[in-house]
Amino acid sequence: MLPDSIPTVTVTARYLSPDGRPLSGSVTFRALAQLTFPDADVILGGPVVAQLDAQGQITATLPATDAPHMDPDGWSYTVTEALSGIPAGRSYQLLLPAETPEVDLADAAPTDPGKPNYVPVRGASAYEVAVAQGFEGTVADWLDSLVGPPGPRGETGPPGPRGEQGPAGADSTVPGPPGETGPRGEQGPQGDRGEPGPSGADGAPGLVQAVNGHSAAEVHLGAVDVGAIPATAAGTASGVAQLDAAGRVPAAQLPPASVPALPGTWMPDDYGLKSWSYDLGATSRTPGDMPSEAGRLYLVGVPLRTASTITKAAVHVMGYDKPNSTVSAAYLGIYDKNLARVTQTANVTAQLPETHNMGGQLGAFDLSAPISLAAGSYYVAILIKGTGTTVPYLAATNWNASATISGARAADINGVHRWLQTSSTTLTTLPATLKLPDMAEGQTCYWAALG
Repeated sequence: MLPDSIPTVTVTARYLSPDGRPLSGSVTFRALAQLTFPDADVILGGPVVAQLDAQGQITATLPATDAPHMDPDGWSYTVTEALSGIPAGRSYQLLLPAETPEVDLADAAPTDPGKPNYVPVRGASAYEVAVAQGFEGTVADWLDSLVGPPGPRGETGPPGPRGEQGPAGADSTVPGPPGETGPRGEQGPQGDRGEPGPSGADGAPGLVQAVNGHSAAEVHLGAVDVGAIPATAAGTASGVAQLDAAGRVPAAQLPPASVPALPGTWMPDDYGLKSWSYDLGATSRTPGDMPSEAGRLYLVGVPLRTASTITKAAVHVMGYDKPNSTVSAAYLGIYDKNLARVTQTANVTAQLPETHNMGGQLGAFDLSAPISLAAGSYYVAILIKGTGTTVPYLAATNWNASATISGARAADINGVHRWLQTSSTTLTTLPATLKLPDMAEGQTCYWAALG
């Protein structure tokens, strides 16, 4: 839960198919970068992923984009929709000012591809707030109500301290005491303004008698009086923005669309996953797969950046050759960083592809039940029991039977390994716990993911 000092906005939405059935999938809200709130001693990072519930609804509480003292400022959320049955989900920018604490995406998200993808959220005007509080009348009536009668004249304050006496001129004489003030005469026509003269040594400040030709009792300042843009200039190229009938800023008045975060970078949520060991398309190692050794347990380190509900464990399966090889048992599971098993799949032997092909396919296997995991480091466990030398092929990278594997020794920093494998090759099930002395840093470095 965010500290009370950080203003938040609650975003809701509901997604239905044309025939009224709830959709499934997720909506991701990604800030421009990590957000720092010095007053709250908090740093926020990573996207917020809202999963659609059984009614096709989401609810997400997010920091306001205009939160005070936030670093950086002047940014907007990138909203990405990944919905079942809709291959090309929308992605657009969204402002969430604190003045609007509750926003429904149906009122804010663009529906016309020709509209801009920078979506501001409009708050209520001061007049609308006044009406909500019981004011009755037009906008002009409300503006007139803001002008009250002149207040009473305040008392003259005590004179300030006398400044130092300057040097006397050549013909100066000692001034006499000031005389009494005479009655004020009628005001003459206003002449050109002259240069200001020196202030008197003990003079009190004068009072404003007129402004722009109006007496003090008649002063009602407008845009022209103070050099502001007149109302007739609203919406013009040099004027202020004017909302359209739908309450949105016209496209001509919008700033340039912001550049999406991490341009050209594929992230796990682009594949419908929560986290992975590395970008499967980033490796240039050839060949890109390795067969598992039957009965040996392989662990693949996967960092989970955000607390999530996990329903699947995934590997990339290249297939295996039948009848030259057989698989009698195949399990995937999840272990925490202390090598304690937290969940696993059922036997997924029947779901493994049987033909070894060049491209392979992503194999995402259901866990025995969904599990909520806190952010942290986890291992995806892979155990395949069978016979033959190609049982089966899985996507891998950077295996090396001799020297150090690049990046594998992360345990030297925080106690987590990139890859581990058991010394035993006779396992038939996933043990409840594993011991590091019985493991070795993996030389067969598989790809794995959480979904």
